[in-house]
Amino acid sequence: MADDDTLLREGLASLLERSGFDVVGQAGDAPGLLAMVREHRPDLAVVDVRMPPDYLTEGLDAARQIREEFPETGILVLSAHAEADQAMELLAAGQSVGYLLKSRVTDVSEFAETVGRIAAGGSVVDPALVKELVAARRRDGTVEQLTEREREVLALMAEGRSNAGIAHRLWITEGTVEKHVRSILSRMRLPETEDDHRRVLAVLAYLESR
Repeated sequence: MADDDTLLREGLASLLERSGFDVVGQAGDAPGLLAMVREHRPDLAVVDVRMPPDYLTEGLDAARQIREEFPETGILVLSAHAEADQAMELLAAGQSVGYLLKSRVTDVSEFAETVGRIAAGGSVVDPALVKELVAARRRDGTVEQLTEREREVLALMAEGRSNAGIAHRLWITEGTVEKHVRSILSRMRLPETEDDHRRVLAVLAYLESR
């Protein structure tokens, strides 16, 4: 766990330990977090977005580094604000990742369940972040324009499944899945850019439409 707010960090660590988790280390900054992850190889890292020295995106930068070095380690980002654009790259990973507002961490059992889901390979996105992302890039009627098969593929994308995982689930080839994904992104008018992660945007639009 990494957060410069000692009381919050200690409180969450105690909460998780009482819920049956093993908290192997705590840090107050990004370098400390990276050192702990490299030493312990945990199932999950709980990371604050803004930490010393500049209180900008040190936590997200560390999370990206962890995902690059240890892709099997889940990431749960905690933030005081729904910083949509900064979270896009991390969320694009699609599995074992979560983004929650600190203000949402009020129910002990719900938070413990969220941690367990992410550690087990699931994805959890705060509703406030979903709302902000979709509002910024909303496309009227896009999900309804998809074919039944494309909606099936998109639903599995929303579960955090890779193209290979989707192919296995639907009994089709991975190449066919790739064609469906390209069609989905095209129908949803999500052009390829350097900044937007189209797969994440498509999933968020799907979740908003449900």
